[in-house]
Amino acid sequence: MQVSLKRIVMTAVTLSLFAPAMYSFALEQGEPHPRVHQVNRRLRRQNRRIKQGLKNGTLTQQQAQQLRSNDQAINAQKKADIAANGGEGLTKAQQGQLNQEENANSKMIYDEKHPAGQ
Repeated sequence: MQVSLKRIVMTAVTLSLFAPAMYSFALEQGEPHPRVHQVNRRLRRQNRRIKQGLKNGTLTQQQAQQLRSNDQAINAQKKADIAANGGEGLTKAQQGQLNQEENANSKMIYDEKHPAGQ
């Protein structure tokens, strides 16, 4: 199947014209900004890992509480960043900073669930 260059360009132009409207519609429907969605998804996954660790006994209540506390601090920072942007989402730099913090907490979750020498 051969697609003409003209058709590709027209499709790209059409998408670029409608993308802002589609994004606005998504926000009106209560969907978070894509960067916020990514941060939220990671926080949910980390919370599941903590719950799993409690359930299978690889984490104590105290360890789980500390890890949850770290995630709560990340979530609070996310909310502060969004508010600082007038509720419009996160900048790439803010998302990057939150991801670094999530990476550190993810490593702590792993390390707590898999102690050295065991």
